[in-house]
Amino acid sequence: MAVLEMNKKLSTFLESGVYRFEDCNAVFIDSVHVLNRSYSRFRVSPSEYYSRFFESNDVTQDASSSRKRKRKKKTKPHTLNERERVADQRHQEAKPLLLKASESLLRATDLLEVMNNLRDGSGSSYLKNRGLSSSSTSARESFIELGRVWQAPLYEITLKLHPNETRGYSTPQFCERVIPVFNNLISNETSDDVEAEFMDTQYILPPDGCFYMSDLRQIHNLIPAEKDCGFNLIVIDPPWENGSAYQKSRYPTLPNKYFLSLPIKQLSHTKGALVALWVTNREKLRCFVEKELFPAWGVKYISTFYWLKVKADGSLISDLDLFHHRPYECILLGRCHGEPLDSSSTEIETIQDNQIIISIPGDYSRKPPVGGVCCWG
Repeated sequence: MAVLEMNKKLSTFLESGVYRFEDCNAVFIDSVHVLNRSYSRFRVSPSEYYSRFFESNDVTQDASSSRKRKRKKKTKPHTLNERERVADQRHQEAKPLLLKASESLLRATDLLEVMNNLRDGSGSSYLKNRGLSSSSTSARESFIELGRVWQAPLYEITLKLHPNETRGYSTPQFCERVIPVFNNLISNETSDDVEAEFMDTQYILPPDGCFYMSDLRQIHNLIPAEKDCGFNLIVIDPPWENGSAYQKSRYPTLPNKYFLSLPIKQLSHTKGALVALWVTNREKLRCFVEKELFPAWGVKYISTFYWLKVKADGSLISDLDLFHHRPYECILLGRCHGEPLDSSSTEIETIQDNQIIISIPGDYSRKPPVGGVCCWG
């Protein structure tokens, strides 16, 4: 019976990309599989997404670990200040839950076997096999830098709409739309993937997908004219201010005060919205969110989710107690109320606290897809 149940869970994982653990409040997700469920003709390349924490990168990881050990030897122990003590207390409260989730993963030998092959992919045609550019960092344009120059309004993106096959075309034909890429809502309202080209680099928009490339001063343009057209789920991953020179070299950050002006309540549906906010483990930031940011947004805190980062063999990417480089991040969930709730609008309030999402990280600072986070409760 146990073997049948294990096979059933693995089959479900291979189909959905989500593996549920029965003995703890955790799920493992294959981010590539979950992302690819949004596409119809194209696929995200596993070899590109999972470019770290696999065996082929052991040399790099070992070298990195060696440098960390050297730095650790040179670092003298210090007494924790008040904020650090509060942060450590949060960690100690979460630690048993995270350990239990990690242990459950390491016991799931069937899942571990599949995890070791996630980067190879199987069965599907990926972007690199369709003659398109992959998502590697060498081919990626810096939209942030481009958006800063005065020519930004002049940059255009070309959408290549796939022909309707029922029209009887003898050869493939595309309808192209050229539109401004900045400060403009670019959407794919079709039921098929849409290819887009920007500065000789190709991108894919999934069916019913859209994006808005702008800065905080323009985000008010996304506020819907009618409240019933607002968002039910708002996921936010801000470029939090950080003292790390390495992080500053990867992308620019903003002081916390800039995020106070985000019009979350105006963006929310008239019946309210679930707000999922990615945060780091810095106590100063957590305090800012609880005392200033959520109140400014009109958001009431509900629960905390954890993203536990693991390697392909199921081990944590770093020691759980490593103070400044812990192998997990948090998602703070809150409810932004619209009109007074009725009986059909209270399901968000019942989200279970301390849920854990386990996955192998992708590129630096890239978060796993959590759009279905409410369904995992």
